[in-house]
Amino acid sequence: MKTTVSAIAVLVLGLFPAVSRAASNDVGSWDSKTAAAYLDQRANWWMTWAPSARDHETFCVSCHTAVPYALGRPALRGTLGESAPSATERKLIDNVTKRVRMWNEVEPFYSDEKRGAPKTAESRGTESVLNALILANYAAHEGKLSADARLALDNMWGLQLQTGAAQGAWNWLNFHNEPWEADDSQFWGATLGAIAAGTAPEDYRSTPAVETHLKALAGYLQQNFAKQSLINRVYLLWASAKVPGILQPEQQKAIISEVLSKQRADGGWNTSSLIVATWKRKDGTAFDAGSDGYGTGLVAFALQEAGVPRTEPAMKNALAWLSHNQDKVAGMWMAYSLNKQRDPASDVGRFMVDAATAYSVLALTGGQ
Repeated sequence: MKTTVSAIAVLVLGLFPAVSRAASNDVGSWDSKTAAAYLDQRANWWMTWAPSARDHETFCVSCHTAVPYALGRPALRGTLGESAPSATERKLIDNVTKRVRMWNEVEPFYSDEKRGAPKTAESRGTESVLNALILANYAAHEGKLSADARLALDNMWGLQLQTGAAQGAWNWLNFHNEPWEADDSQFWGATLGAIAAGTAPEDYRSTPAVETHLKALAGYLQQNFAKQSLINRVYLLWASAKVPGILQPEQQKAIISEVLSKQRADGGWNTSSLIVATWKRKDGTAFDAGSDGYGTGLVAFALQEAGVPRTEPAMKNALAWLSHNQDKVAGMWMAYSLNKQRDPASDVGRFMVDAATAYSVLALTGGQ
C-alpha cells in the first residue's frame, strides 16, 4: 500500500512548486532529549493530576496528553539509545493494561451520574479504541502482539456498533470540544480503531473475525469520509496506510492534494485551517493564525505514513519548520486551544502543546 500511495504522493507534490520556493529546505537540528523530557514531565503530571484520577487507582487516558504521548514517546527510543520503555511509559502501559484486564469491573471514564448526561456508552466506546491503539502501538515496537494487546482489541471489537447510521464505528465522547470530542469526533475515533488494528503485529488483521470487523469499519469510513473535516481525513489517510482498501488511490490522492494546498509559505500548517469551517471558539476570540506544531506534526507524519518521501520539497519544508520551531530549552512545539483562549503557561493551556510535541516527534523521527 505504501508503494502505491508514494507514487500518488510524488505526482501530487509536483503540483505545488510554490511551497518549495517559499521555505528553506534546511531541515536543521532539533533536540530529542529535551523533547523526551517534556513529554515525560507532562505525562507524569497528567497521571498524578487529581481530575484525571479514576477508580481502582487508575487514571483517564486523555486524547490530548496520554494518547499522543503513547504514540510519540516510543519513537524517541532509537535516537536516545533506549532499549525499553521509559519509567513514565511503563506507568502508562501498566494503567492501560490494568483497565483492559479489569474491563468488566472498572467504571467508565465518564458515567451518567458524574456528567448528568448519557456518557457511559460513549465513554466505553472511546476508551476501548484508545486502549487498543496504545497497546497495539507498543506491541508493534516490540514486534509481538501481547495477550493484553489482543484483549484490548477484543474489547474494542466487542463495542463496535452493529446497526444504525454509525454501524462499523464506536460510540464516542462529545463534550463539544475540537478536535477530539466534538460532533465530528466519532469519525476520528473510527480512524483510530483502524490504525490500532492495522498497527498490531503478527498479521493480526488477516484473521477472519478481524477481517469482518474491518469490513464494517471500512464501510462506515467510506460512507462518511466525503463530508469530514480535512483533519479527520488526514487521520483517514494515515489509517489507509495501515489497512489497505479503506481508501481508493484516487481518494488518497485527493486528500494529499487538499492538505498540501493548506501548507503555508513557511512550510507549516495551521490546525484551525484543517477543522470544520464553521467552528468558532466558545469565548469568541480569534484563532491563532500562524503555523503550529499540532497541525504541522500531524500532517507531516500522516503524509510520511502514506508514502510521501522525506526528500520531497514540501515534506522537507515541513520537517524544516518543525526543526526550527521547537523550543529547544523546554523541548516542546507550540499549539493553541481551538475552544477558547488559554494561558499557554498553564497546565490546561498546554494540552494542545502536549499533542503538538508528540506528533512533531513522530514526524521528525518518521515514527521509528
